[in-house]
Amino acid sequence: MWHGLDVAGMRTANNVFLAPLAGYTNLPFRAMCARLGAGLTFTEMVSCKGLLYRNENTRMLLLHGEEAPRAAQIFGSDPAVMRAACEGEDLAPFDLIDINMGCPMPKIVGNGEGSALLEDLPLAERIVSECAKSGKRISVKFRIGVRRGEEHAAEYARRFAGAGACMLTVHGRTRDMVYAGEPDHAAIAAAKNAVSVPVIANGGIFSAADAADMVRRTGADGIMVARAALSRPQIFCEILGTEAPPLRELYFRQLEETLALYGERFAVVFMRKMAAFYCHGMRGAAEYKRRLFAAGTAAELVSVAEEVFSADGR
Repeated sequence: MWHGLDVAGMRTANNVFLAPLAGYTNLPFRAMCARLGAGLTFTEMVSCKGLLYRNENTRMLLLHGEEAPRAAQIFGSDPAVMRAACEGEDLAPFDLIDINMGCPMPKIVGNGEGSALLEDLPLAERIVSECAKSGKRISVKFRIGVRRGEEHAAEYARRFAGAGACMLTVHGRTRDMVYAGEPDHAAIAAAKNAVSVPVIANGGIFSAADAADMVRRTGADGIMVARAALSRPQIFCEILGTEAPPLRELYFRQLEETLALYGERFAVVFMRKMAAFYCHGMRGAAEYKRRLFAAGTAAELVSVAEEVFSADGR
């Protein structure tokens, strides 16, 4: 069930991927998940306009390390701008470029980007086609539809693969569901059966059993883990059947790497959030989170985190 995947000549270690997560999948987090077994990791989604106009904050999201292969996710709505970004130097180190057609957030949708593209399929196809002309491997991550009862996953899959996408990731919810409700396995299966390129299933995977069930019910070529990795990055070990290191060890290495790469100000804010996720399910989690978010320096954060992980034994 879990095996390497060939994507237009790009070979992954396995078919258990880490989803692009806005605000979270920076380099240290991706590196951690790769060490835990994720066969492919994606950057946070980056604006093609930001890349084209050399926005430094946007370009910082594309920092890369030793991941192999490397994948970046982009968003936008102008085919020419998106192709130019794919051809640019910032995306040159990446082996795969994923186009976001699934984000349900109003700010993105209101700009005609993300899942808004599912309401303009001719434009969505042109975007895929133009990006593919860059010579990069192009994938698309999309939802099964915009509204419940109006699922068109198979049609989307056919159009995007026909326009040049070499891999598709299907989030088994409609846009109006956001992240709630059970994913529609039948819709993902329909997308899988409609195309010959690899199809990755996404949505509602929080355990090894969920992952296996998703593949069994959809026939997908692999799965993509999203929110579950934020509170339990060892989920990759659980799915793949490998030994998982303790959460304490993971947290402090992630903190060290985040400090080294981004500096104390960013690292403290970001790692407070991560520690709060890792506290999920702990006894006394609410008080731990309050104290974590009161930490203003790396030393203060380390002090509280030491107490948190020592008390929980993770």
